[in-house]
Amino acid sequence: MARDRGLHPQGHGAVECEHPALPGARGRDLCSRGGKDQPLPSPGGALSGFRGPKGTYDVIPGGREPHERPELWELVEGLARATFERYNYTRVSTPVFEETEVFVRSSGEASDIVRKEMFSFRDKGGRELTLRPEGTAGVVRAYIQHGLYKLAQPVKLWYMGPMFRHERQQKGRYRQHTQIGAEVLGSEDPLLDVEVIALLYELHRSVGVRDEVFYINNIGDFESRRRYFPELRAFLEKHRSELDPDSVERIEINPMRTFDSKDPNTQAVLEEAPTIGEFLSEPAKEHFEQVKAGLEALEIPYEVDERLVRGLDYYTLTVFEAKSGALGAQDTVGAGGRYNGLVSLLGGPDVPGMGFGTGIERILLAASAPEERAAVDVFVVTLVREARAPALRLATELRREGISCDLDYAGRSAKGQFKQADRLSARRVLVLGEDELSGGYVTLRDMDSGEQRGVPLSDGSAALLRELAR
Repeated sequence: MARDRGLHPQGHGAVECEHPALPGARGRDLCSRGGKDQPLPSPGGALSGFRGPKGTYDVIPGGREPHERPELWELVEGLARATFERYNYTRVSTPVFEETEVFVRSSGEASDIVRKEMFSFRDKGGRELTLRPEGTAGVVRAYIQHGLYKLAQPVKLWYMGPMFRHERQQKGRYRQHTQIGAEVLGSEDPLLDVEVIALLYELHRSVGVRDEVFYINNIGDFESRRRYFPELRAFLEKHRSELDPDSVERIEINPMRTFDSKDPNTQAVLEEAPTIGEFLSEPAKEHFEQVKAGLEALEIPYEVDERLVRGLDYYTLTVFEAKSGALGAQDTVGAGGRYNGLVSLLGGPDVPGMGFGTGIERILLAASAPEERAAVDVFVVTLVREARAPALRLATELRREGISCDLDYAGRSAKGQFKQADRLSARRVLVLGEDELSGGYVTLRDMDSGEQRGVPLSDGSAALLRELAR
């Protein structure tokens, strides 16, 4: 075992120290010590007989796609939490499954979610249950069940969790995806609509979503629809033979939902269809004008899309979609709107609501490549077996002070330990060898510059903490 070369500390000052066993700055391997490095396991090895279900993915170290990388998930969740805290939202969590009727009532029997996309099952007690396809219905159910309408209104809530839809897998679309959402219940103020859109805009901007524009529309209040639906139904009936089967079914249930059709023939027909803007009540018009003025005051980029209706029946008045030019054809990165009748529809009082949902997968696809972050701040390298227990004590002290730290548990050589530190993007390495143990110090090495110095441990980790804070 090669011995350390260097000056032992005198008093509490830093010590100049050189190790022949240490590699140079990051990217240069000057280590000549023996020992066998441990190779990384190759993906898809011989034991990979089982695979995740179709339309799902794993978040793992070294994930190939942005949404498969755990450090990016942590980044997005941290930025989301900070953004919601600035806006005074409280985090809530609801079950991943609900009674099926919750989603049938809220989303509407004619919606694609209810008709084609829900994962439903019967439990052992015979109850019909469904894995949640979206987050709003469960939050509203909890709002009613726990009497949150008795609190000072509005109640501002946010959540993050998995959603489940049986849909065709595409880039950024999965049968299990993770949604970040906000729900505000108890106010019909149009400025609240502006705040919710601004919140989504700030969240996306903090993560680095590129080329984002908000498309907004007003789909009317109940009075507006009372005027509009007969006219739209009459138009659609004239063109019934040209519509796709799903749109024909929607004529009676909710004719406005035909605008959601992806069928090219139906879309061509709808180019000539009357839009609800011609039938808006005066209160609905005023509401929309205030929303647009608010967005302009906050300099949030938006365009009005008179054919935007969203895919759920519970929306009223303001609806919106956030689209990113970085996503190509599947460009929606978040969406939401106002739902003034949903609480009463699910058995609660007549309370208005407003919210949005945005998928982490699509956020990360639309975001600029984030700066590479260190997996750990410090990696501890041990040169002799006797240094392992002191290394663990030192790492534990640093962790208790809020410094992320790791050390080798795989029996790597010194060279292998430095390679592992490099894989983890550790900014600094602490080295403990025979000389350090006998001299009561640790060698601190900067992995970028290659500079190193001895730091005394006579006062515990205090001197080291001061050095790490530099």
